[in-house]
Amino acid sequence: MGEILKPASAEDVREAVLWALAAEAPLAFRAAGSKAGLGRPPGDESPILDLSALAGVEIYEPDELVLRAGPATPMDEIEGLLAQNGQQLAFEPGDLSRLLGAEARPTLGGVLACNQSGPRRIRAGAARDHFLGFQAVTGRGDIVRSGGRVMKNVTGYDLSKLLAGSYGTLAAMTEVTIKVLPAPEKLRTVLVQGLDDAAAITLLAEIAGGPHEASGLAHLPAAAAARSAVGYVAGAGTGVTAARIEGPEPSVLHRCAVLREVMGRHGAVEELHGSNSNRFWRELADVGELIGPDDSVVWRLSVTPGAAPAIAGALLAAGGGEAIYDWAGGLVWLALPGADDAAHDRVRGAVGGAGHATLIRAPAAVRGRVPVFQPQPEPLARLTQRIKQSFDPAGILNPGRMYEGV
Repeated sequence: MGEILKPASAEDVREAVLWALAAEAPLAFRAAGSKAGLGRPPGDESPILDLSALAGVEIYEPDELVLRAGPATPMDEIEGLLAQNGQQLAFEPGDLSRLLGAEARPTLGGVLACNQSGPRRIRAGAARDHFLGFQAVTGRGDIVRSGGRVMKNVTGYDLSKLLAGSYGTLAAMTEVTIKVLPAPEKLRTVLVQGLDDAAAITLLAEIAGGPHEASGLAHLPAAAAARSAVGYVAGAGTGVTAARIEGPEPSVLHRCAVLREVMGRHGAVEELHGSNSNRFWRELADVGELIGPDDSVVWRLSVTPGAAPAIAGALLAAGGGEAIYDWAGGLVWLALPGADDAAHDRVRGAVGGAGHATLIRAPAAVRGRVPVFQPQPEPLARLTQRIKQSFDPAGILNPGRMYEGV
């Protein structure tokens, strides 16, 4: 590990970037470090820009549905504050620290930088859709501000959309502003037991296309379901397919009654209320407790939902492993036993043109050798390079974290 720089303000971050420019030294970003194992690994001697001092909620206006905080503010603090006021982050980011073997807990800036979104994404959108604005330091050493504290902002470009999912390769965020929303009055989850993967995804597609307004649609094969801390799920002894319903109590009760009838045509039905329902979807967002074993290589596949069972099935048949389906099949978490290049090629080949695959958990040597993110077509790769050049012409900010040379 290289030298550690720990700025206490945006101006300190600017000075650190200017130093790195003058020294021609790459900077690797860190706040809590919960996602240090995500993406391509930094060089062993890269100086660390430790942003952990840039923490704390600066502005929270519940009536205006807006919150501004330092990027290193722990997600536990954010979510606790919102819960006290009957509000939530609608994009439902999970905690991947268990999956990645990290002791640190996630921060708001890390969630936004990775555009991390949980099961509710099918209705609420991704993290980037709730990212209102930021202050950041670019690779040029400039302090820039974009967006603001309102949901509509038409002045200039929406740069928040660029920073969300950029993994710190464009700028070092020093404050972020996000949209928050009221938490639902009532939450219930309808479960059906015993479906195989293909039948489950077909049912979830039917529910998604119906009038039920489900805010979560997932399927756990038997092995994953058995690891759940929710008794009705772990005790099923089979695969479990789940649909979450949220909103005003009369609406939730009515929609759940309809869903019990729809799902009951396919197997035994159960219903989760309150804490059990919350626990189930938190497990799914966090992933780490449900998927195993700990030494497996984990992929995140974003695919056409209808193609998900065939893609996952082909990969599991080739070498074993496990799969979990979220977003009605649009998101597949895949744990495979091999970390060799041939396994990587099989995953990319199986996904083909049906979506993209991201290598989430693997040894650093593997992540440094094979593409972690889906290789980009040449036109998109050139665009990515031009954006990087605009923000960070010397290429000193988290270089290579996503793509080699970016």
